[in-house]
Amino acid sequence: MRKPLPLHPLTLCVLATLATLAASADVHAQAKEEGSDRKVSDLATVSVSASRIDRPDLVAPTPTLPITAEELKLDSRTNIGAALNDLPQFRATSSPQTTGSNTGAGNAPVDLRGLGISRTLVLQDGRRISSDNDLNTIPSIVVKSVDVVTGGASAAWGSGAVGGVVNITLDHDFVGFKAGAQAGQSTYDDGKEKRFEAAWGTDFADGRGHFLVGGEFLDNDGIVPRSSRSRAGRWSTLSIGNGQYQLTPDVGFSDAGYGGLILSGVLKGKAFNPDGSLRDFQYGHVVGALMSGGEGPSNDDYSPLSAPQKRYSVLASGRYDLNDDVRLTAEVRHSRMYNNYIWFGDHNRNNLDIGIDNAYLPQHVREAMQQAGETKLRIGRFNNDINYPHIDFERKTTQATLALDGYAGDWRWSAYYSHGEAEANFDTPGFILREAWANAIDSVIDPATGKPVCRVSLGNPALHCVPINVFGEGAPSQEAIDYVTGTPQQRAKTTLDVFGASLRGEPWELPAGAVSVAFGVEGRREAIDQRVGALDAAKAFRSFNFSAMKGAFNVKEAFGEVLVPLVRDVPGLNNLALSAAARISDYNTTGSIWSWKLGFTNEFVDGFRGRIARSRDIRSANLGELFTTTTTGWSYVTDPTNNQTVYALSNGGGNPGLRPETADTLTAGLSWSPRAVEGLDLSLDYFNIDIKDVITTIGLQDILSRCAAGNAELCSRVERDAAGNITRIVSTYTNLSQYKTDGVDLEASYRRDARLFGVPGRLRLRTLATWVNSLSTDDGVKRMEYVGSQGYAFGLGVPKWRAVSSIAFDSDAFSVNARARYLSAGDYDRNQNIVNNRIGSYVYYDVGGAYRLGGEGRVELYASANNVFNKKAPIAATFSPYYDVMGAYYTAGVRVKF
Repeated sequence: MRKPLPLHPLTLCVLATLATLAASADVHAQAKEEGSDRKVSDLATVSVSASRIDRPDLVAPTPTLPITAEELKLDSRTNIGAALNDLPQFRATSSPQTTGSNTGAGNAPVDLRGLGISRTLVLQDGRRISSDNDLNTIPSIVVKSVDVVTGGASAAWGSGAVGGVVNITLDHDFVGFKAGAQAGQSTYDDGKEKRFEAAWGTDFADGRGHFLVGGEFLDNDGIVPRSSRSRAGRWSTLSIGNGQYQLTPDVGFSDAGYGGLILSGVLKGKAFNPDGSLRDFQYGHVVGALMSGGEGPSNDDYSPLSAPQKRYSVLASGRYDLNDDVRLTAEVRHSRMYNNYIWFGDHNRNNLDIGIDNAYLPQHVREAMQQAGETKLRIGRFNNDINYPHIDFERKTTQATLALDGYAGDWRWSAYYSHGEAEANFDTPGFILREAWANAIDSVIDPATGKPVCRVSLGNPALHCVPINVFGEGAPSQEAIDYVTGTPQQRAKTTLDVFGASLRGEPWELPAGAVSVAFGVEGRREAIDQRVGALDAAKAFRSFNFSAMKGAFNVKEAFGEVLVPLVRDVPGLNNLALSAAARISDYNTTGSIWSWKLGFTNEFVDGFRGRIARSRDIRSANLGELFTTTTTGWSYVTDPTNNQTVYALSNGGGNPGLRPETADTLTAGLSWSPRAVEGLDLSLDYFNIDIKDVITTIGLQDILSRCAAGNAELCSRVERDAAGNITRIVSTYTNLSQYKTDGVDLEASYRRDARLFGVPGRLRLRTLATWVNSLSTDDGVKRMEYVGSQGYAFGLGVPKWRAVSSIAFDSDAFSVNARARYLSAGDYDRNQNIVNNRIGSYVYYDVGGAYRLGGEGRVELYASANNVFNKKAPIAATFSPYYDVMGAYYTAGVRVKF
C-alpha cells in the first residue's frame, strides 16, 4: 500500500486555524460596532469578469458566461468539467462518456476555444488551483456558481488565460446539511457508476464566522473492452491505393497471432495452436501490418474504451471576521483518483526470431525447417497470455490556503498564500524485460540433464534464467512469465506555492461616475520531482520506461487596472466606460514579458449594450510542458512514405527549451435585454485569437504529415527501424509559428413565471451556440486547418457549429428539463484523404426531472437520461470528445437537505 501524502506545514496550519476558529467561537462572539454601514461581512467572493474590478453597474469588456449550480446539475453530470464540456465554447478533452485509457485517463480538464487545456486558466474563488486544472479535484456539492470568461485575461489573472478563465465560486454562505446519492448505467448494462456527496455549513460566533465542509465519492466501472462498441473498437484507417484511405471495421494485426504466427520460411502463414500443433492462419484483407477480417488480434479486444476509476474529493473552509474591517479565511482541499485496469500489451510483431535448436520448438516444425534447409523462423506473437499489463494509478492533490481580506478606509485589500501538492503515481506490472526476454527465448536442451535451459546458463550455471515456451497460447509457464516481466514505476510530485496581494478602490469621482482602480503583486513557484523505479532507470523494459524528471520555475508579477466612466446619460452614450490593465511577469526561465488589455463598453439605449476589447496575452511554458511525465500510448497512424497503416508507440512529455508564447486577442460583442420583454437576454460576441510561438503538442498523424511536407524538426521525432518501419513517434511539446482561431458566440435566454399542470413555477429557456470560422496551425512549412475535423481522437479539431438548447420548468413541487446538443457536419480527419470520413450533423437529446417531498423540498428524487434515443456514434470515433460512444445513459438519485 502506498504511503499517504504527508501534510505540508501550511496544511497543518490551516487545519489548526479551522479548529481554533471553531473552538474559540464563544470567546470572540461579540456584537458588531453599531452605526457602521460597511462591514467586512459585506465582502463577496471574487467574481471573475476578466478583471479584478467588480462594477455591476457596468458591462464587462470581455464576454462572461455565468453558470449557476442548478444549471451545472441539470443533466446529472458527475463533475464540473463534464458539465462545462457540454457547452459550445469548450472543446472537451474527453467526453462525459469517454475518459480514454492512457496515462492521463480520469482527468477532467477544460479547454476553451479548442486552444489546449494549458490556455484555460482555472481559478477557485479567484485563486489558482494545483493539479493542472483538473476539475475532478473540487467537490461539486460546495460549488455556488462558475464564471467563464471567453476571451484573453492575462493582464488581470496572469499566464495561461489566453483562451479564457474558468472561476469556480464556492458557496461560503451555505448553512445546513445536504447530501445526495446517485447511480447510473448505460443502455447496454455497462459503464455503471455510483456517486455520493454531502456538505455541511454553519455560522458561529454570532455570525462572525462561517464553516463549510463537503465531499464526494465516485466509483465508475468504465467500459471494457473497446470492441464492446461496434463503432468504436477495431476500426482503423487503411490504404486503398492512389494516396487514398478508408475507415475500415474489424481491423487486427496481420503480423501477429494468438500463440504465434510464423512469418518466414516454408511454414509461413501457419499459426500455433495451444498444444503446439499448426493451423492455417485465417487472413482477412491484408494492408501492411494490419488487416480487416480474419483472426488478427487487436488491443481493442482488451483495453478499455472508458477507463474505470474511483475518486473522492473533500474541502473544508472557515471564515472569521477578526473585526469589522478584517476577515480571515482558511481552506484545505484534498482529492484522490485511483484504480487498476488492463492497459495495453507488449507484443512481438514481426520481431521474434527462433533458432532451430530451440528447446521448445515442436518436432514437426523442426523437421519441416530441416527439410527446407532453414535454421531460423520468424514469429509474430500476440502475448496476451504473458503480459497483458494493468495500470495501477493514483493521483492525489492537497492544497491549503490562508487569506486575509479587509478594508483600509475606502480601499479594499486582500492577501493570500496557498500551497498545493499533486502526486501522480503509476505501477504497470507485466511489461517485458529486454535482457531477460532475450535470454529466456534463446533456450536449448541441456546435454547433461536433457531439460530445457537458457543458452546463457550453459556457460554460466550461476546465472538465474528461466526458459520460456512461446509455441501456442497458454504455453508459457508462470515461472517463466514472472522471470521475463517486471513493473515500470513512477512517483511524481508537483508543488505550487502562490501568494498575492491587491488593493482596490475608487479614488476619483468623474461626472460619469467613480473611477475604479486595482493594483497588486503576485508570485508563484511551481516544481516537479518525478522519480522512477530502478528497472526504468536502467532502461530495462523493452517497449517503454518511465523517465525521471526534476525542474522548477518561479515568476514575480505586478499588475494594475483602471476602469473609467467616460460618458453617462447622453443619447447613444448612456454609459460609456474605458477599462485598461497591464501586467509585467518576470520568469526565471525566460525573463520578463508584458501583457495588457484595453476595452470599451457602452449602453447605447436602455438595455442595449456593446463591448470591445483588445489584449496582449502571454503564456510561459508550464511544468507539464517543461518537465512532466513521459506519457505512453499506442495509436493507429498512416505512414506517408508507404501509405501503410501501422500501430505505433507514442511518447509525450516535456521540453525544457520552449519559448514563451504571445497572443493578440480581439473580442467585440452586443447584448440586448429589451425592457418590453422582461426576462429576455440576447448576446452576440466575435472573437479572434492569434498566438505566436505556440507551445503545443501535435497529433501523431499531423507529425507524419508535416514531416512529409518538409519539416525536418518534426521528422526527427519519428523513429524508424533499419527497414524504414515506424517504431516510435515522439509527441512532446514544441513551438509552432502560429495558432489562430476566430468565430462567433451567440446566446439567447428567457425566464418567466409560468404554470405547469396548474403548479406555479419558473420557466427557463436557454440556447448557446458557437460558430468557428477557422482554427489553424502553421509551423512555418505547412498550414493546417482543423475546423470540421472532429472525429479524430487526438487532433485539434472543432466543429463549425456547436450548440446546446435547454428548456426547464422549476417549482417547489417538481422540475422537468429537456436539452438538445447539436454538432454540425464534419470529417473524421480533414487533413487525410479518407474516402469515407464524412460525418453528418448530430443532435443528442437529454431529459430529466425531479420530484420534491416534505416542506421546502427537503427530499428530492431525480432521474435523467442522456442521449435518450441512443443515437449511434460515427464510425471510428473511439476517443473523439464530441460523440457519445457509450450510448443512452440513465441516472437516478436522491438529494436531501436540512
